[in-house]
Amino acid sequence: MNRLIRKTRSTSYGWWIAIAGSLNMSLTSGPTFHAQSVIFAAVEAQTGWSRTLVSGVGTFGRFGGAMLGPIEGFMVDRIGSAWMMLVGLTIGGLGFVMLSQMGDSAIIYYVAYFILSLGFSGGGFVPATSAVAKWLPTRRATGIAIVLAGSSIGGFMVPAISWGIKHHGFESTMMSMGIAGIVVAPGFFWIFSRRGARPGDQATDDPENDGPVDDDGSFTLREALHTRTFWVLSATHALSNLSTAAISAHLVLHLTDIGIPDLKAAGVIPIFVGIAFFAQLGGGFIGDKVDKRLMLSTSLSIQTVAIIFLAYASSYTGAVAFAILWGIGFGSRGPIMHALRGDYFGSRYFGSILGIASFPMIMGMTATPVLVGLAFDLQGTYRWAFLTTAATAFLASGLILTARRPVRPARQDARAPSDGVVPNS
Repeated sequence: MNRLIRKTRSTSYGWWIAIAGSLNMSLTSGPTFHAQSVIFAAVEAQTGWSRTLVSGVGTFGRFGGAMLGPIEGFMVDRIGSAWMMLVGLTIGGLGFVMLSQMGDSAIIYYVAYFILSLGFSGGGFVPATSAVAKWLPTRRATGIAIVLAGSSIGGFMVPAISWGIKHHGFESTMMSMGIAGIVVAPGFFWIFSRRGARPGDQATDDPENDGPVDDDGSFTLREALHTRTFWVLSATHALSNLSTAAISAHLVLHLTDIGIPDLKAAGVIPIFVGIAFFAQLGGGFIGDKVDKRLMLSTSLSIQTVAIIFLAYASSYTGAVAFAILWGIGFGSRGPIMHALRGDYFGSRYFGSILGIASFPMIMGMTATPVLVGLAFDLQGTYRWAFLTTAATAFLASGLILTARRPVRPARQDARAPSDGVVPNS
């Protein structure tokens, strides 16, 4: 009875963890993901650099994330989400402070963006998602949907950032975001460490049980890597996010190129993030009840159509049509993708598996901004680059249908994983 009471209380707190993770995502993804193209436009106006040079910083920043992504997942499983958030948000904040002092130096621009991307990546998505996967194992899709909905909320920061740059200057706006990251870091540490969203928690999320961890059927990292399903999910994620990287870096630049004013172009982002917010919550709720593969395929098909609309958009009306479709497709697929990974491989090593699985995705997103910028510099249009990423999203919509639930190999000792990773206590 006491165990049941503790489990119920722990699961209830899991929803608070999900809400806190959502706030974390809004603060880490708003400035670095949704507002990326606004920052790039401001840097282009201030320096006169080419699109390739300006957007190349996104590639440089994501390269560090790709290199450290597997380490981030491993560290989350070892030291917990709270410490990762404290350190990551502090480093990210310092990166924004450095960016505010870049002047006309491309070296400082690149180094600062590398630091802020590394910090907000390490202190944002992976620890927040991993914590929810452990606290809410039976409502994983819904919990992750709440976390990812925070990313949509972060999109509403874009007009404010654009307004701040226009009226108070690039330096002051970047400095403010840096200070905000440093100030909120201890708060997230307190929330995620208060009741111990610790590595090694039971699959039932019982923070008061310090005894040996039962085998809950989770795959170790090595076991997951030896399954075809792991690579199907990783490839699907990578292919679907090429278009995400292109839009994150070049959307506002593209919309201003077709004659939409700066603030109005930035205002397109809140349209699709507002729709994505409800699509994420709805997708998470529905994903706990239906075949996640079919839902993912549908979402990716809608995302494909949205990119085609953007490629041929020539007015604000076309931009709004893109935003509506993109919000539905992009928003609904996120929580399902991560929940499906948890369903197939379990929650005990979710951070490590997510970190490795994200490597091909981040490598693809690393190359995309600079390649799209280069295509624009050579062709004077984004159309063919956008259509290429639409094709990769469509390919992902078919690939996910081939995923099958993997069978975990038998173990001699369920408490001693074969890859040498010893569960934390």
